[in-house]
Amino acid sequence: MTRTKNKSDKTVDVVLIGAGIMSATLGVMLKELEPGITVEIFERLDVAAAESSDAWNNAGTGHSAFCELNYTPQKPDGSVDTAKAVSIAESFEVSKQFWSYLVRSKLVDAPENFIRSIPHMSFVWGEANVKFLRTRYEVLQKCALFHGMEYSEDPAQLREWMPLVMKDRNPAEKVAATRMTLGTDVNFGSLTRMMFNRLQEQEKVEMHFSHEVKKLKQKDGLWQVRVKDEITGEKRNVFAKFVFIGAGGGSLPLLEKSGIPEGNGFGGFPVSGQWLKCTNPEVIEQHNAKVYGKASVGAPPMSVPHLDTRMIDGKKALLFGPYAGFSTRFLKNGSLLDLPLSIKPNNIMPMIAAGLDNLPLTKYLINQVRQSQDDRLQALREYLPTAKAGDWELETAGQRVQVIKKDEKHGGILEFGTEVVSAADGSIAALLGASPGASTAVSIMLTLMSRCFPQYVSKPEWQAKLSQMIPSYGLSLSDDPVLMETLRTQTSHALKLRTEIPVL
Repeated sequence: MTRTKNKSDKTVDVVLIGAGIMSATLGVMLKELEPGITVEIFERLDVAAAESSDAWNNAGTGHSAFCELNYTPQKPDGSVDTAKAVSIAESFEVSKQFWSYLVRSKLVDAPENFIRSIPHMSFVWGEANVKFLRTRYEVLQKCALFHGMEYSEDPAQLREWMPLVMKDRNPAEKVAATRMTLGTDVNFGSLTRMMFNRLQEQEKVEMHFSHEVKKLKQKDGLWQVRVKDEITGEKRNVFAKFVFIGAGGGSLPLLEKSGIPEGNGFGGFPVSGQWLKCTNPEVIEQHNAKVYGKASVGAPPMSVPHLDTRMIDGKKALLFGPYAGFSTRFLKNGSLLDLPLSIKPNNIMPMIAAGLDNLPLTKYLINQVRQSQDDRLQALREYLPTAKAGDWELETAGQRVQVIKKDEKHGGILEFGTEVVSAADGSIAALLGASPGASTAVSIMLTLMSRCFPQYVSKPEWQAKLSQMIPSYGLSLSDDPVLMETLRTQTSHALKLRTEIPVL
């Protein structure tokens, strides 16, 4: 039954809030599984993927855990924990399977417009760090997902892998690196816009830009979504059976507006970012890799320094950073009041507790904000000894809002990662958090659907379609090397990626 209050109100099956990679992924998956559903998408900006999914706003790498050292923390006894890296690597393979399905089904344009091969490297210096990287390499070799990884402490070998990084480096310095030639660069902004373009072509899908969701209220078994057209000022209601809040840093305020008890106690800690962007084409052409190092003590995980080659708007770009900072905005285009307005009686204690437990992070962010251009160049020269000030300019990156949640032991903890918060009845879900969200979007949405649509996920028709879209659905790639290699080869061919690996 349609429940409306005026002629402009309507009832739909699904409302997606936010036009980023998460909403795009969920929207396409649901329309493939249930073509007849009605979907409305609301984005407060005038274009899709303008916040966290944009290539300039950090989400443009293809996090696969090949090179990100923060995914393999070192334990007090010197051993290396690889559980998170294995999980992320497998999730990225799941994403590639889904993207291959999109390409084969002609749901997106040519894959080279959003993904391409590029080596992923980890680079460290100093005896202790070299020992850590060697241990990491040895442990990861036991997992088929990292088959093909190379390790070297030979300066001559490293000069072949990354000539700019090794040029004019102190020959007495102890250095080491790993390389995965199967690494990729993903432009999530481009991919997101392709998926939304396809969604808009389908029946029973409407997309609205410059529309902001002002209220969320459950009423008579439906969600009343109050939206405002920012251009005309018109307000209207949309009633939905299911709502997904995929608004990046803006998800927390909307979750709070929903009033669901599952959202109580959640807070957000915003971290801003900046890049040094290379402006010298000659320098850009000399580097062709993603080179990640170790984060400074107290640094948030998304601030792991890296010298990053990307393709943005059809052009090769070279970035270094990100340099972390602090802003009370939850979105790059947000308000300075975002953080204070998010503090509620149900989350103030977890936020205070998490803040007290993370004083080193606060100190780190203050120091980052106080950095001069010379300070940033000094950090860059640790990775690029020949860097010249005139070849680099500062570029503002996106906002990340880290999750703060209740914790019995500490009162509140700061989580680095993503968190799906859903109502007990499965009628609404929100995605909170940051890295490595975009690269693992498909796995995250599979988890969301199993929570919110269990009665549909168990249907034979859905199971068959999910297996068609994601051949490893329900299986473990890390436990089945043969399946992993077979599917990796298939997805590499479909996405026009490198397939050969070095002979070790």
